[in-house]
This record gives sequence, structure tokens and C-alpha cells, in this order.
Amino acid sequence: MPAMPAPCTHLLYLHGFRSSPQSNKARLMAARMRRDHPGVTWACPQLPPSPAAAMEMIRNLSADWPRESMAVVGSSLGGCYAARLAAETGCARLALINPAVHPSRDLARYIGEQSHWHDPQQSFRFGPEHVEELRAIEDFELPHPERCLLIAAQGDEVLDWREMVERFPGARLRLVEDGDHALSDFESAHLSAVIDFLQPV
Repeated sequence: MPAMPAPCTHLLYLHGFRSSPQSNKARLMAARMRRDHPGVTWACPQLPPSPAAAMEMIRNLSADWPRESMAVVGSSLGGCYAARLAAETGCARLALINPAVHPSRDLARYIGEQSHWHDPQQSFRFGPEHVEELRAIEDFELPHPERCLLIAAQGDEVLDWREMVERFPGARLRLVEDGDHALSDFESAHLSAVIDFLQPV
């Protein structure tokens, strides 16, 4: 197996559908990085409803980041975006948390007005064109699957963990017995493992 690259100097966290940088996992990651790795450049943008616009945003945000020490973490739909960005950049490390692997199929049922989880007063339109945009970005292969950590919960009530495992062969698999889509025990059971993967001693 090829040697793993150096610890990350730049870290991008991508949230899921209807989520935000205020999600529990994003906030926990941000706090831990500030505490233990303050020198790492951290970014966790609010992603737009349009997948094409979201990909353009994260490509631009990370355009001048060093690929050899750049890492991306993605949850749910953010996992699809993160993996696509990793495929395009060949970045140092990738961590996927219950990633969406067929989002064009799974999100087709959500066409219409949607509200944000963390601010229900804020709504956005998710249209058929967004499903097509998802279809255009979900077909890729990781150039370095050994640099990927996949956390898949068998109790995920939204996505099928078996599809996650099948989609990312060669990844370092952390299979969670039971669990849920939000990975509610992220802080107590998984956060340190993710940090250790990104920043090995």
C-alpha cells in the first residue's frame, strides 16, 4: 500500500442536504481543530442548493490550496461533493461520513420548497435541474482510495451503508453497528478517529 501523505494543512468540511455550518458535526470539527490544530486553514461554507454552484464554490475556495496537504471531509450530500473534489484534485486525505452515493436518485423525491434544518424560517427551492446537476457530478473514481476514510452506519435511516461500502472500495472502512444518519455519537465515538486520520501523530 502506498505511503500516506503528510498531515493536512488545509481542511474543508462540507455539510449535507438542508444542513449548514451549524450542524453538530461541523461545529465539533471546527472546535477540535481550533483547539488542537490552530495552524490548519479551516473552511466550512454554506453550500447553495444548486449542486453545480456548490461544486464551483468549493473548487474556487480550494483552488490555491496545496494538494499534497489538503483534506476534505463530507457528510451525506457533502460526502458526494467531497469525494468528487478529491477525485478532481488528488488531495492528501478524504473523510466521508455516511456519504450520499446516488444523490440524483435519492433527492429526486425532495423537488420543491425545502427548509433548512438549523433555521426552519429559511427556505430554498430544489428543482429538477438540480437533480440533473447531481447526475453530472456523481460519476467519478477516486485516484487514491487508500487515502479515504469511510464511516458508514449500518443503522442509517436515510442512506444504505452497503451502497457506501460498494461505492468506495479500497477505502479505510469504519463500519458502525447500528448508528444513525446524523451519527449522533460522533463526538464520543468518531471525532477523534477522524482527527487522527487527518492529523496522524
